[in-house]
Amino acid sequence: MNYFLFGIYPYIALAVLILGSIARYERDPFTWKTSSSQLLRRKQLMWGSILFHVGVLVIFAGHVVGLLTPIWIFDALGVSHTAKQLLAAVGGGIAGVFALIGGALLFHRRWVDPRIRKTSSVADIAILLILIVQLVLGLGTVPVSFQHLDGHEMVKFMTWAQMIFTFQGGAADYVLHAALVFKLHIFLGLTIFVLFPFTRLVHILSGLFVPLRYLFLRPGYQIVRSRRGAPRRPAE
Repeated sequence: MNYFLFGIYPYIALAVLILGSIARYERDPFTWKTSSSQLLRRKQLMWGSILFHVGVLVIFAGHVVGLLTPIWIFDALGVSHTAKQLLAAVGGGIAGVFALIGGALLFHRRWVDPRIRKTSSVADIAILLILIVQLVLGLGTVPVSFQHLDGHEMVKFMTWAQMIFTFQGGAADYVLHAALVFKLHIFLGLTIFVLFPFTRLVHILSGLFVPLRYLFLRPGYQIVRSRRGAPRRPAE
């Protein structure tokens, strides 16, 4: 089971994430959005959204840099394993608290307000609840991390992640004896990848890649007509 969950399931999750996102964009491009409800409980939405998104972005960047950066780079920069472990635990903990508070505000707003709840799908509510559970699990790893300030546990997860992304066998062995809270955190994270193409989370890709697309578009023209139908000068 350990080999399946942490040696095979990561590839299933990544395949569904990539292929599912492409299929949804090609098949149902008009569903590639988040249904706006900003006119309702706007102040709560603003605070919840800012705290949640800032926290999640910091956590995501920390995970990408912390897990996928080769260990020799940290060694070359003189960053000890203990320092990296402390940075991950403290920085990730603070960002996690911000994201959790924001997520709780967003969930409360969506669940309590009958108008917002009526316009929310089951997937909207479920994915937000799953993200909150994932944040709780992530914060649960912080006390465990402080028990391993030598960085040995951290190196195991870095090795596991890098072996997965470089298609090396035996990656699952590195998390075999990890604490249960870490295993649950990894498993739920992979499951979020599986659910990603089928929920409103796809808007994340729009924020990352759509602006780049417009940089390479050829300039076009829009024909503007007067009320009488006479064409005006084309405007770029």
